Amino acid sequence: MKISPEVSEALSHGHAVVALESTIISHGMPYPQNFETAKEVEAIVRNNGAVPATIAILEGLPCVGLSTEELERLAKLGSKAQKTARRDIAHVVATRGNGATTVSATMFFASMVGIPVFVTGGIGGVHRHGEHTMDISSDLTELGRTPVAVVSAGIKSILDIPRTLEYLETHGVCVAAYKTNEFPAFFTETSGSKVPCRVDSPEDCARLIDVNMKLKLGSGIVIGVPIPREHAAFGRVIESAIQSALREAREKNITGNAETPFLLARVNELTGGLSLASNIALVKNNALIGAKISVALAQLRQQESN
Repeated sequence: MKISPEVSEALSHGHAVVALESTIISHGMPYPQNFETAKEVEAIVRNNGAVPATIAILEGLPCVGLSTEELERLAKLGSKAQKTARRDIAHVVATRGNGATTVSATMFFASMVGIPVFVTGGIGGVHRHGEHTMDISSDLTELGRTPVAVVSAGIKSILDIPRTLEYLETHGVCVAAYKTNEFPAFFTETSGSKVPCRVDSPEDCARLIDVNMKLKLGSGIVIGVPIPREHAAFGRVIESAIQSALREAREKNITGNAETPFLLARVNELTGGLSLASNIALVKNNALIGAKISVALAQLRQQESN
């Protein structure tokens, strides 16, 4: 594994570090928009006092923290980089391939090097009709066994939100919502599903993460941050497009890991780019909150060690 000098130094001194996934770069949007967005997200993390650690596999080498050149290389590779979940890690490394890490793989590597906070757009979940298909994202089982806090805007409404929350409960995962009592639904602030835990500040989040680690619960934490209100206004338009895209996917029999990329691309087409703009806005907002949480956690641990 290769850890960038900046990330390695920050970790060795107990400074704030935020893990970032790379699938959003390779599969989330086209070049050069993906490259610009990746740099902007890293800048937000830095400007709020933390060190960004974008994670990917390049030529079979897991990398924690990418240089600007490596970021651009990944952005240009796009979907040629394999979408890499936990199950794919050994194969991508063994074949010296290029892998863009999903939530589960990013959590795995973040935990290996001791990064407790990870920022993403949204986590995977139980797919609609998952009770028949058993199509459940590996993100959820990873959260049940890897002690990393995942800051996200919840899950996309292309998925089954109530069943996702039930599945997380089964795996003992603490699900918290930031400044709200309701789990966010990615493009919209509310989902109709209540959460058992509310956090109202980065300090609240830091204490929650700290206790989870000290008790050695062994599971992760989901911190759901609602999309900024000015972008949530487009939620209904996007939701309508999601319903249309879901019908198309069923008609074309698109399932498994091909379903989510198809749905997201189709929704972006149907909304004239509105969903992608909202997606970028919420990722940046999550990076802002995640950096503040990471800084608060580093400060808390520093106080305890003094």
